[in-house]
Amino acid sequence: MDETIATWSATRQAAAIRGGELTSRDLLELLLARIDAHNPVVNAVVTLDVARGRAAADAADADAARGAWRGPLHGLPVTIKDAIEVAGMRSTGGAVELSDHVPERNAPVVDQLEAAGAVVFAKTNVPAWSADIQTFNELFGPTNNPWDPDRTTGGSSGGPAAAVACGFSAFEIGTDIGGSIRMPSHLCGIFGLKPSFGVVPQRGYLDHVGGGVIDADINVFGPLARGAEDLDLLLDVLGGPPPEAALAWRLELPPARHESLSGYRIGVWLDDPAMPIDPGVRAVLQRGVDALADAGAQVVDAHPAVVFAEQVDLYYRLISAATSTGSPAELGDVMGGTHRSWLLTTEHRARVAQVWAEWFESFDILVCPVLPTAAFAHDHDGDLFTRTLTVDDRELAHYQLTSWVGMIGVLGLPVAVPPLGLTPDGLPCGMQIVAPYLRDRDAVRVAGLLAAAMPGAGYSPPPGC
Repeated sequence: MDETIATWSATRQAAAIRGGELTSRDLLELLLARIDAHNPVVNAVVTLDVARGRAAADAADADAARGAWRGPLHGLPVTIKDAIEVAGMRSTGGAVELSDHVPERNAPVVDQLEAAGAVVFAKTNVPAWSADIQTFNELFGPTNNPWDPDRTTGGSSGGPAAAVACGFSAFEIGTDIGGSIRMPSHLCGIFGLKPSFGVVPQRGYLDHVGGGVIDADINVFGPLARGAEDLDLLLDVLGGPPPEAALAWRLELPPARHESLSGYRIGVWLDDPAMPIDPGVRAVLQRGVDALADAGAQVVDAHPAVVFAEQVDLYYRLISAATSTGSPAELGDVMGGTHRSWLLTTEHRARVAQVWAEWFESFDILVCPVLPTAAFAHDHDGDLFTRTLTVDDRELAHYQLTSWVGMIGVLGLPVAVPPLGLTPDGLPCGMQIVAPYLRDRDAVRVAGLLAAAMPGAGYSPPPGC
């Protein structure tokens, strides 16, 4: 079988299965062979249930033979981030406390994937409790970037991003509370979507012992894939109310507003005095902006009337409370603060969100960096607050690297990240395509159009796979 099939988009793979060019079992065996060949170096897949996958793939093929198609993902073999519960499959959240945890039920998103025909066969690596911008933990070790194994894939969806980049999975589902879909997509050269907050159910999220029974503030579930068309497809499958609201609630996201880039009004915010950016990354982003303008988009250096540092501070305060349940009790109490302080900060967030909403009355999209740097060398000493990285001659703590993704994510806005090509060091670089709340389709549309219009952009298999 042609090995390049493994790195086709999920949409193309699904069409090949439906058209009889490919069986689910054949595709699964191809992905298993790639995992066997390349995962020892990359270390993206941490739990593998071959028997489960083969049984499900064979069942999908039997259904296909009699014309019983389950849904748009029929027969697609997929891996799932280890922070998301899968019934009957070890799901650890990357934490030693859950090293033997085998859930009795699926997270709702896994139910939705399987109902649409996907074949779940493995889990992918995460930092402990998804609480780092690098992917490593005591259970499984580090996940290595397939473009350069000495560098990180980012976090927390680093295993999922590497699995998609290497063709270990048709697509992946990640989580994003502080950039955990967007950063690994940028660092591994794939497409990612952080949906609008509340669009995709997020139950079954393992961010602490006993977690997964409520929706975490800021956090979202979303797809990682090799094409923008996959993001659209998966948004259809994943979007909807939580199970308890399905009786009465429906989701009808509006379609993208324009067919081509020439219809879009795009604001550009590529740098800020408060946050340095690597010159190589800055150059790729500028090429992306130039490609938007060359394709006819109305491109203006403009952004909402907010102060970068002040909005980043808002993000720090809210994410501290949102992630406090995963910390030891004493530290968690300090991080969480009082309920009154959280309510006051949430009121501040609502006022800032209104500033953005008013700005989006004049613009369709904002483009900005994901990270101020491309993939950086592994550094597992200390923690987010003590590790540092020098960017354009300025030393930054690792937590500061999340500023661009954090300030957007805390508002619940949809963001698509397309791969724009490589920096002078040969490392992938993406861009945040930010749309107004619930305009997820516009973020995906612009990401796909930009990747198609920009020379060297779009997904390419990394040299390590």
